[in-house]
Amino acid sequence: MFWLLIVSLVWAFSFGLIKGRLAGIDPALVAFVRLALALIVFLPFARVRGLRRSDALLLAGIGAVQFGVMYVCYIAAFAHLAAYEVAALSIFTPLFVCMCGQALERRFSVSPWIAAVLATVGAGVILMERPLSSGSWLGVVSMQVSNLCFAVGQVAYARWKRAAPTESSDVSVFWILYLGAVVITALPAAPAFATLGALGGEQWAVLLYLGAIASGLGFFGWNRGAAQTSTGVLAVANNLKVPLAVACALVFFGESADLLRLAVGGALVVGAGLLVTRVDASTTRQRRA
Repeated sequence: MFWLLIVSLVWAFSFGLIKGRLAGIDPALVAFVRLALALIVFLPFARVRGLRRSDALLLAGIGAVQFGVMYVCYIAAFAHLAAYEVAALSIFTPLFVCMCGQALERRFSVSPWIAAVLATVGAGVILMERPLSSGSWLGVVSMQVSNLCFAVGQVAYARWKRAAPTESSDVSVFWILYLGAVVITALPAAPAFATLGALGGEQWAVLLYLGAIASGLGFFGWNRGAAQTSTGVLAVANNLKVPLAVACALVFFGESADLLRLAVGGALVVGAGLLVTRVDASTTRQRRA
């Protein structure tokens, strides 16, 4: 849970930077640059000795889906939905995590679903200040595919990591995930490559931070944390960034926020986390007894 909490705090702070410093830049280009920088950060740690070709292909596929297709669908949604609608529709990832995790584990448990629903409702209380109005099913579907891709990737990586040889450390193989993601995002970003030279120093500084820290270390820490937690905890953690992002916007970026919504929604998300953590602890004690 430590890794998931730290990454949630990093991502919560990043939302304000994207909104305030990168407005007007092609979103596909931002996604490509972030992932390319993340790849560069991890290349010095690359190790292929002892890694089976099947594992390398699997990891590239996981990265292509979790980061690449996720970003492409997320970006596509903005052509059909308002920004607040995109944010509101991003809250369903916990449900997909729960579904994917239990499907791969081939078992059903009620408590992770209860926690996932509570986390989704809590995030919804914070973000859904007004109803969805555009009625674009294409945008809605794009966002849910994006949510599903991110859920599938983190669950698949956690499953691979638990079964992987001990010499295959996270840091030595994670570049493969970013390579898969870069390949996928290069095509939609290609038309905007010519605009890279027009970016200012401050914009490049923000992109470097987002690529090296928010995406590079962020996705790395997230997947590492995913491999160390249960499906229920991972599901809830996917919406922990929502109350944290609103709090950061309020404290650091001077934006307004509905404090009652933040308090109620945040309490639901935190409560969901406490619930599933207690259930996990109780299950662990019973297994040891």
